[in-house]
Amino acid sequence: MTQTKRFAPYGSWSSPITPALAASGAVGLEQIWLSGEDVYWLEGRPSEKGRQVVVRRRADGGVADVTPPGMGVLTRVHEYGGGDYLVDGKTVYFSNRDDYRLYRQDPGLAPTPITPEPPFPGGLRYADGRVTPDGRWLICVRERHLEEGEAFNELVVLPTDGSAEPRIIARGHDFVSSPRISPDGRFLAWLSWDHPRLPWEGTELWTAEIAADGALRGVRLVAGGPDESIFQPEWSPDGVLHFASDRTGWWNLYCERDGDIVQLVSMEAEFAWPQWVFGLSVYAFAAGGRIACLYQQDGFDNLALLNPADGSLDAIEVGFTSFYPPALRANASGDRLYFVGGTSADAPAIVALDLTTGHTLLLQKGMDIAIDPGAISIPHSITFPTEGDFDAHAFFYPPANPDFTGPADERPPLIVISHGGPTSSTRVHLRLDIQYWTSRGFAVVDVNYGGSTGYGRAYRERLNGAWGIVDTADCVNAARYLVEQGVVDGERLIIRGGSAGGYTTLCALAFYDVFSAGASYYGISDLELYIEETHKFESRYMDSLVGPYPEAKAVYQARSAIHFTDNFVCPIILFQGLDDKIVPPSQAEVMVAALRARKLPVAYITFEGEAHGFKKADTIRRALEAELSFYAQVFGFELAEPVTPVVIENL
Repeated sequence: MTQTKRFAPYGSWSSPITPALAASGAVGLEQIWLSGEDVYWLEGRPSEKGRQVVVRRRADGGVADVTPPGMGVLTRVHEYGGGDYLVDGKTVYFSNRDDYRLYRQDPGLAPTPITPEPPFPGGLRYADGRVTPDGRWLICVRERHLEEGEAFNELVVLPTDGSAEPRIIARGHDFVSSPRISPDGRFLAWLSWDHPRLPWEGTELWTAEIAADGALRGVRLVAGGPDESIFQPEWSPDGVLHFASDRTGWWNLYCERDGDIVQLVSMEAEFAWPQWVFGLSVYAFAAGGRIACLYQQDGFDNLALLNPADGSLDAIEVGFTSFYPPALRANASGDRLYFVGGTSADAPAIVALDLTTGHTLLLQKGMDIAIDPGAISIPHSITFPTEGDFDAHAFFYPPANPDFTGPADERPPLIVISHGGPTSSTRVHLRLDIQYWTSRGFAVVDVNYGGSTGYGRAYRERLNGAWGIVDTADCVNAARYLVEQGVVDGERLIIRGGSAGGYTTLCALAFYDVFSAGASYYGISDLELYIEETHKFESRYMDSLVGPYPEAKAVYQARSAIHFTDNFVCPIILFQGLDDKIVPPSQAEVMVAALRARKLPVAYITFEGEAHGFKKADTIRRALEAELSFYAQVFGFELAEPVTPVVIENL
């Protein structure tokens, strides 16, 4: 029997996606490693206060934690981390979250540190390691902090048993990443880049011979430069160096043969991701000389097999719309692939694909909780006009609930999401932080504004010198477009975002009179304060996004919402982790103080023990409840389910 839906105001619907479910229902899955028939991955668990653990799936299907209770796996190189662990045989090496030392964990034994105590907490950090084929040496990135001044990033080598301290083998550049050892153990490839570039702007690919003591000799530049971004150097089983490069304006795949750079595929598609974290993998070597690869085109992720002989791509249809975070691996025989896959209705999962039969097997689900399909909003891609005769892109999620519908004469409120980065992008897989809103009667548009990846280098560079302008205008125009289409309420437009998305949120409220409410999660309010306080990795990011400082001081001030609080006319809620080193609490505090001084409606919620990006289930739950309470008070609708109310000053 068909159930009759009840009419209720948009935003007020009861939902099966509770704050607790949205906060702890899904674990993070990333960083796949293969060793023999065993599969390893890293799980981030909000229900365990964000603890990350290495998990192993044996050939017989048994799944168990490798990381012992009381320990967590985490590196903070570049602050964002990645490449937190590696596997060699049955031995796991990992960066410990409590002291950032490298630990060795042999089967049946407790982990033991193999790097020395740092001179002060967090002073020595390690990431993105590899072990030589003979098992003697471990080569990795080390970030060495001083009591004052900028950290040093270098490649180091150390014995795998920890019998000697790490030795520097590559230095002289501001940043290094991706040390990769050839199958015969003779050569090392790695990436470097220097201020003011970020790795998606310009990197250099190097190789050198590895001496018997782990040192390097005969260092040689292979490719790259200030205007070419190289991504994921990798050696094929027969020792040929491969990599992705955007020298044509799109990240395509290349290799080096006999001293020549050979392009393997030529497409207006992105075979790489921005290297915000270490250890990303978008291609792997399959049987028959083929290359399995992930690529992004028109906002969607794809999986294919590349034939290097003629550059042809054979699509692999496995039903997934997202392969994020990119962690593509192939087994030794090249007939099986492993990746993280998700769909608009399914959370990311660890997946094994048999290339011979085409069969897939879910090894681990990110969420094992059934949600009524009627409560899942299926997004569709939209392209809309924006400033400068450009088009921008987004995913639109209409309200969806099996029990409720809105009044015939009402349109839903719209939440515009501005993603972080800003050189990042949004993808299509089940995200409870979006479905939480759509199942309550909000529409959501998740914007890939100019500067986002996935649309070529020219689209990324739309943001150069224009951060706070292009991204803000694109978010505003996404809202205007949907209002013009008649699918949302133009009087109830909301903008929210975290980090760089929080900055865009604040700019939208300061420079446009379009939105009726805003939510900033650890957003930047003062660009000058930001460049004084932020970490090394992003310390010169503003050179390309805004301009060199202090030469462009006036531009920094003109793009900082803190100087335009007189323009704010709508309520805003701000969330901040008090341990955030990337966007420190001072960014939120100066904004809140200015809004309070003007007697504007504002709510401010802080969280002890949270850094950049909330990881604890209790934090996520409280933030969602507070944000929902905030909107209910601002727009004057009753909530179907009680939540702990948030106090809005001056409302």
